[in-house]
Formats: sequence, C-alpha cells, structure tokens
Amino acid sequence: MGAEPDECVPERPVRRRRVDWREWAPLTLLTLAALLGGGLWLAGLRTAAQLVWAAVTLAALVPATWATLRQLWRRQFGVDVIAVLALVGTLLVREYLAGAVIAVMVGTGQALEGYAQRRASRDLRALLERAPREARRCTPDGAIELVPLDQVAAGDRLVVGPGDVVPVDGTVEEAATLDESVVTGESQLVTRAAGEQVASGVVNAGAGFGLRATKNAAESTYAGIVRLAEEATAHKAPMVRLADRYAAAFVPFTLLLAGTAWLLTGQFLRAVAVLVVATPCPLLLATPIAIVSGLSRVARRGVLVRDGGSLELLGRARTLLIDKTGTLTAGRPRATETVVAPGADRDDVLRLAASVEQLSPHVLAAALVRQAHERGLRLTEPTDVTEEPGRGVTGRVDGHLVRVGQLAGEPPEWAQRVRERAELAGRSTVWVSDDRGPLGAILLEDPVRPDARRTVRRLREAGLSRLIMVTGDRSRTARQVAQTVGVDDVIAQCSPQEKVDRVKEESARAITVMVGDGVNDAPALAEAHVGVAMGATGATASADVADAVLTVDRLDRLADAVEIARYARRIAVQSATVGMGLAVVAMVVAAAGGLPPVAGAFLQEGIDVLVIVNALRALRGGLRRREVPPETRELLDRYAGQHGGVRDVLARLRDTADLVATRPDAPECVPALREVHRRLVDEVLPHEAAEEQQLYPALAGPLGSDEATSTMSREHVEISRLVDRIGGQLAQHPAGRLRPDELPDLLAALYGLDAVLRLHLVQEEEDYFSLNPADTPPR
Repeated sequence: MGAEPDECVPERPVRRRRVDWREWAPLTLLTLAALLGGGLWLAGLRTAAQLVWAAVTLAALVPATWATLRQLWRRQFGVDVIAVLALVGTLLVREYLAGAVIAVMVGTGQALEGYAQRRASRDLRALLERAPREARRCTPDGAIELVPLDQVAAGDRLVVGPGDVVPVDGTVEEAATLDESVVTGESQLVTRAAGEQVASGVVNAGAGFGLRATKNAAESTYAGIVRLAEEATAHKAPMVRLADRYAAAFVPFTLLLAGTAWLLTGQFLRAVAVLVVATPCPLLLATPIAIVSGLSRVARRGVLVRDGGSLELLGRARTLLIDKTGTLTAGRPRATETVVAPGADRDDVLRLAASVEQLSPHVLAAALVRQAHERGLRLTEPTDVTEEPGRGVTGRVDGHLVRVGQLAGEPPEWAQRVRERAELAGRSTVWVSDDRGPLGAILLEDPVRPDARRTVRRLREAGLSRLIMVTGDRSRTARQVAQTVGVDDVIAQCSPQEKVDRVKEESARAITVMVGDGVNDAPALAEAHVGVAMGATGATASADVADAVLTVDRLDRLADAVEIARYARRIAVQSATVGMGLAVVAMVVAAAGGLPPVAGAFLQEGIDVLVIVNALRALRGGLRRREVPPETRELLDRYAGQHGGVRDVLARLRDTADLVATRPDAPECVPALREVHRRLVDEVLPHEAAEEQQLYPALAGPLGSDEATSTMSREHVEISRLVDRIGGQLAQHPAGRLRPDELPDLLAALYGLDAVLRLHLVQEEEDYFSLNPADTPPR
C-alpha cells in the first residue's frame, strides 16, 4: 500500500512554542516596583520610595503567608516559614528595602524553579501532547474510516498517513520511514521493513503505510508511557520532602539564634537580620530543580522514571538484579546455524523449514521465517499443514512431505554429533526431515545483546558494586551468558517467587534495582527499591508496576539513567550543602551585628542565585559515554550491515572444515575448499581492510585514542594470515587431492580461522557497533 489520497491525510497545523508571560509576571512586577523605589530614593523622594518598597514586601508576604498557613493546616511544617518571618520582621523594623530585596529574591527563586521545571518536563509534556486520539481503519469493503482510538482492536488494518503518530503497536505492511525521537530520544530517522514491529507513539516521517495492529490502544507501548508521564509530572521531588523534614531542625535553630541575638543585645534588628539571611531558598528550590532536571534528561535518553523519589533511589543504588531473557539477551530466538546431512544443501533445508512454518504462530517458527527472509530465500506456500503441539509441524512443499520439529527415531551419526554440539553450546535444535529421514538441523539461540557487556562495565563505573543475573533458564545456558556479560553471580532455574525472595534479601542489605521484561518479572519489580521494565519489548504488567521504563530496546540506556541520576543527586546535595552552609555563616555574622538586614538580603539573594544556577548544571553533563558523530554512525551502520554476509561465509567455512575433518577423500572436498577460500578473499578480506582504513580511525574520538582499536587491528592481521595459509595449502594441490600428512595443518588453519573470525565479529559488535545510539545491530 502506498500513500493514501490527500483527503485521507488531514493537514496538521504547525505549533510554535510561545512564552507565557503570566508565568514571569510576578517577578517582573516585583522587580520593576523595587527599581521604581530605588529611582524615587535617588530622586530625593525617600518617603515615597519607602512606601513602594513596603508595598513590594506586602505583595510577597500575602501569598507566602497563605501558602504557609495551608501547609500548617495540612500538618506540614516547612522551611518556607522563615521567609514569612523575615518579611514580617522587615516590616516591623521598617527595613522596607530589605523586605523588597527578600520579595524579589523569593520571586526570582520561584521563577527559576518554574523555568527549570518547564524545561525539564518539556519531553514529558511532548508525550502527552502527541498522544493520538483517533486512527484510520480499513473497512472490509476497502474504505477508510476515522474511528476513536479505543475502538481499535488487535488484528485491525490501519493506515498511517504522513506526519501521523502511530496509534497502536503493530506490524508494518510495507517499508516505512519513522521518526522515533519522541519515544526513544534519537533524532535519526529509522526505516522499518515490511513485517517489522513498530511501537505506538512514533511519527511517520515518510509516505503513508499500512499497519496491522497487534495490540489495542490500552495495551500499547505509548499508552503505558503516557501513564508514566502523567504520574511523573504529578509527583514532588524527594528533596522537597527532605527540606520539609529538615525544617524540624533548621527552623528552631534559626529562631534560637535570632532570639539569642535579640536577648543578649536588646536589638530586634539583629534578629531580623538573622531571619533575612536564613531564608532557605537553596533547599526549597535548588535541590528540586536538580532532581527534575535529571528526570528530563533520562526521559530524553529513552528512560521514563516515575517520580523524583525513584530517580534519587536510582542514584543511590548499590545492587542490581537483572533478568536474563529479554534484558541481557534479545528475548526472542534467532537461527544461528544450519547443519545439513551429507550431500544436502543448506539454503534448501532452511527454505523448506521456513515454508512449512509460515502458518505457525510458534515463536521458533517466526525465527525460521525471519532467517529465510534475511537470506533472500523465496518461500513456497505449503499445503496439508498440520501442527502437533510439542512435536512440530508437517506439510507439503513442492509436492514433498516435510516435517519440522523434533527428530523421530534413532538419529544417524552426523545428527548425533549435531545434537551433542547444540547441547554443549546451550542452543535449541529444530530438525527438518522428509520421508527418508533428517535433512538437516537449524540451531537457534537467544543471543546476548551486543551492548550488554559494555553496559555492565558502565554500571560498575557508575557505582553499582553487586550485579546478579536471575533467570528461569538452565544452569549451563545461564552460566554462559553470565560469563559473557561479566556479572558477579547467577541464579538459574529461578521461579517468580524465588526472584521475589532474592530481591527482598538483597534489598535488606542495600538499595536494590531490579530489571526485567516479562510478566513473571512483575512481582520482583514491585518488590525492589527501583523496578525497571524493558518497556519497548516487555509485557504491560511489568511496565505498570515498574518505577522506570526503558522506552527504547537498548540496555545501555539503563547505564545512562544511573549515571544521570547519580549526577543529578550529587548536584542537588551539593547545592543544598553549599547554600545552607553559606547561609549559616551569614546568620552567625548577622547575629554578631556584622550584617544589617539590607546587606543580608542582598547577600542571600546572591547565595540563592548561585546555588540555583549550580543546580541547573544537572540539565547537562555527567555521562561517561562519548557522543558518536553522525558520519561515524553511518560507518557503524554500514559495517554492521555487512556482518550478515561475513557470517554466511563463516558458516560455509565451518561446514568445509567439518567436511575435511570427516571425509577428506570425498570428491567435493577440494572444490568446497576452493569456493570458501574464494569467498574469504573476495568478501571477508575487503571488508576487514575497509574497516581498518575507514571505521577504526573514525572510532578514535569516541573511544578516546587510536590504541583502543589496536587489538582488533591485530586480529585483522591474523585473519589475513590464516586465509593466506589456506590458500597456500590449495596451491600445492592442483590435482584436487589432499595428502593425509597435510590434514592436521589444514584443519588447524580452518578451525583457527573459524574461532578468530567469530570472536572478532562479536568483539566488534559489543565494543564498537553498540556505540551507535540507533537500533542495536542483529547478532
């Protein structure tokens, strides 16, 4: 389906962000009035100036007193009571200029807080503003109707016009160009091929396309994000509550110091001076600004945190429990290798299996079909398809009966070796058979995310000292994943209740974060201090109970969130400590008579502006990861896309090595060697050379130095040496026969190249391609 007619795509007006002057009006009027009083004073009209300053003081005192009384009525005792006492004191001692300065100070602090909150919550508001309300649904007769979003059901066929927001989660029916920045935080446009899943909330940046809904609106990704956004904007930052609790000690200390100065000297003016410099704007305003700024930044990184309390806890966390499936791994099986019977063709076996599995809803069937499409195989529509749960699918393809699933009967010798190899590697096996017996086996695995190992390292650097992987998978598979990503401990074959018990145990020792993506993870997420759900791929139940949701399917954004949370909390504490420390020093000086109310008011104004500006630093900085320039991203995309072809050559290399090891006298042995050597020379070596010349120099900046790629360059040299070694062996046998005494050396080269090249590809994907903030490359 292409773009729909113009009448199906309503024109969207361009919204411009306008300044709401009402938000700045109180500060503007107070400042102008205070300046007017200064002008009258300089003009010699001192009585008029005093009246203007007194009016400014009253203008600030009335709303502040009302707000304080409301707090007291709700049995909340906050430090803002000091500001009210200071304003009252300046009126009593007729220090109207000091009162006016305090009024402007309070107004400035509130205006700066409002500015920071508006800037910090801009991304959250954008989510709410972009929430779709209607969808274009195709009717059975081919027409298009505009329906309310709540009427869309899974299975409906929708049309997404240019500029439209994708209304529900679904599968695109043709290639689509999307702007996913609102959900993922990334500005680059993304192209989704036909059949790929698309999350609701992204924007169509190209021509119109068809969408097959897989979820209704309430269960879609965007609805969960919007719910979290509404909750996040409705909560109060934790440091504000901390300030109110701190008032229990700070307010009595301030009143005691002010009363002592008055009693010892008999000068009420000193008490007022103490109250003036004690106005606690650093704690009331600067710390919430830092926390809310942190909320905004993690939202832009694709992590939506429910409230400031969760962000503060994330910044203090020391223990991380992380589920394996869908979190450290991709969460869906992927066909990694096709092993065929002697004389069978690899592509034909995969084509037969995928053709039969086209109609099956099983997750393994989707993996086979996806692998066949990636290899460009043309599938045939099967007939007489039957599926036996737990055993497999049977059908006819091109007139031949094909069975896909478990292997019936005693396996031949080659099949037994495949089974043993799969068990050792922790992979699942799908057998493809016909009436004569097994044709081949397709090995599937849930691959480790390329960014998982780098993310674990960054989480340790951010301060998480204990990382534990929990999974319901088998012990062997769990240990392999744990060794790959580098966690401290692994708990395998873990039930949902056991996950909850382990979270409770760890939470008793330290502040604990739990990360998961499935319905079975929801109880553990709810039990942790901070539960983080993989919202881009996870179940709604997990996202609903989580304190934070990763809206993009990248684990490294969790490391971003932890680093930003620690940075924002550090700035918040720093602002409060420095600001209140300076205020206490000024209070002592004022009590000793060295700081009159007017001077104290100006000094406190300076302290407040200083700490609030410092708190605004939380809007940027704190991330250890370096940004990747756009031109380097393009190179990463290009070479990541070429890895599929290299892996195909690698599979042929392994098959050829096995053929040489088991049947060196077979007539097809040397031709297979020559073919795989040709592909190594024509496809793999040019790929490695281009990386050496273009990609590795471009990575010097993001990685910190040229030395960061030196080990990978050394692997390039070893790959080239082994290819030349295989070529040298072939050059000695123009007649096409292999001598027995040469087999050990040839096999060492073949299997050595297989191991080095596999390791090389994995290292590139983990250390280099994971730097790309776009979608994680396939493994």
